[in-house]
This record gives sequence, structure tokens and C-alpha cells, in this order.
Amino acid sequence: MKYSIGVDMGGTNTDLGLVSANGNIVQRRNLPTNAYTDFSLYIRDFMREVDAMLADQQAIDGEPLTLEGIGVGAPNGNFYTGCVDNAPNLTMKGVLDFGKEIHKYRDVPVVLSNDANAAAYGEYVYGGAKGMKHFIMFTLGTGVGSGVVVDGRLVHGSTGAAGELGHAILYQHGRPCSCGREGCLETYTSARGIVQTYCELKGIPVSADVTSKMIGELAHQGDPVALKTWETVGDQLGLAMANAVTFSAPEALFLMGGPAQVGEPLLKPLRAAFEKYLLNIFAGTCQIRMSELKANEVAILGAAALLKMK
Repeated sequence: MKYSIGVDMGGTNTDLGLVSANGNIVQRRNLPTNAYTDFSLYIRDFMREVDAMLADQQAIDGEPLTLEGIGVGAPNGNFYTGCVDNAPNLTMKGVLDFGKEIHKYRDVPVVLSNDANAAAYGEYVYGGAKGMKHFIMFTLGTGVGSGVVVDGRLVHGSTGAAGELGHAILYQHGRPCSCGREGCLETYTSARGIVQTYCELKGIPVSADVTSKMIGELAHQGDPVALKTWETVGDQLGLAMANAVTFSAPEALFLMGGPAQVGEPLLKPLRAAFEKYLLNIFAGTCQIRMSELKANEVAILGAAALLKMK
């Protein structure tokens, strides 16, 4: 039996899954990322969880299993070096070399990329992008990430950091972004950006009591400010997606993440804006589709899928 490990490293938690060859997550474990400041101790405990999953599954299978490798989706993950480079939202600082530390425990392939790239490749291997050679994944959440696939390969660029479409500037002198610049797409179409737009339209201060999920529920109830919020966000995201098409001529644009789950209040204005802004030579060549992977599985499956690039 052949398995791989998929790892979703977040600022708060690290989720690990044992993934079968056909894309089923058969074991899961969790580690509190923010409990660690020492990376070597984090990897020590990380590998204990890996070993526990392997032991449990071997007992179930009743025969030896083969571990094909460990794939990691992480903030600031660099595919070329296998390192997490100075991620600002982690309690472990500096350059974190996953390959070097993991190889102290197991001599298996280790592949690492950022979480949006992992989600994109997961869609390619296990989801709705099967059989496609050209597509882009947009992930909406606390931030806005993206993964670009061209000719069946993730685009990493010269530094390993290509495809950061969430940090393409939408408006000059716009909202301040965590990257240090202003007007990035992320500041308008992330969960936080959506809340800010709603509060601005409502004429109220931004509050932790307001969430993008709540705005989605209000939209389904017919609330005019909530509907206007999603109309605005759809127009902004549609523009960004139309611009992305001019770059790589994808067959499809995939959308995933919490805010995208609102459905038609976002998707209807998004599709209209996309068609409005799309360069005419690309008309009818590209679909906007929702991810076909389960929300609670995509990060682990995506990380495991990275091993298919080796």
C-alpha cells in the first residue's frame, strides 16, 4: 500500500493527513503551530505525528506500507529551496528548512510550496482540473492567494514566489496591505476586505462582530447593503480574473475559500464583470468554476499532490 503525507501549515495549527494513492485521507493529526518557537522541536513533534499515522494505518492494512513522501503547503513556502522564508504570521522565525530537518528522521522526498500553489495542484491531481493543462486557482480567505498552472506545471518563476495575484495592485493609493503596499486585490476581496467594504457602505466602523459569513447570510435574506457589497466584490474580482486571463490564457479559473461559499450573490456579479472586462480574443475560452475538492480536505490533498511534481 502506497501513501503520502499532506501537510497544511498555518499560523495557528498544522494539519497533517495520510493520503492514499487514490486521494483518500485515511488518517489525520493536528499540531499547534503557534506553540513553537524552536523549529527543530516542531519537526520532532511533527514527525511523531507522522509515525503515529503510519503505525495506525499499518495496523489497519495488516501489511507493510510505503511512504512516497511528505508534501507541505505553507506560508512563504519556496518550492526551489524547500524552505519557509521568514513568514510573518509564524512564531518560528527565519528560514525554516523542512527538507533538512525531516531527513533527520526519514529519508523520503519532501516537497514544499505555498498554500495556494498546493490548492491549485490538488485541484489538478484530485479535483475539477483533472485533464486540464492551463488553469488558475484563486483562494479567498484571510488573504487572497493564487496558483497558476501552465502546460500542466505550477508556475514558480525565478524565485519560487510567482503567481501572487492577490498582491496585484487593483487601485493605486488604495487600502493599505499587509505586504507594505497599497491597493492590492487582497485588501478588497479577502474576508477582511469584504467586511471593510460592507462597513464602509453601511457607514459604520469596522468591527470584529461583522464577518464575511454574516454578510453572505444577510445577502441571502435580501439585505441591500450586503447585496451591494457582494456586487462590488464581484466586480473587483472579475476585473482581476479578466486581467489574469491575458497573462496565461487558461481553460478555467477556479475559486475556493470561505467567502466564495456565498454562491450567487458573489458569482453572478463576478461572471458579469469577468465578461465585461475580458479581452475579446479570449471570449468563450475560459470558465469560472468552483473548486470540486471538499473545503476541509483541499489543503491536505493539495500538499500531498505536490509530490506528483517530482
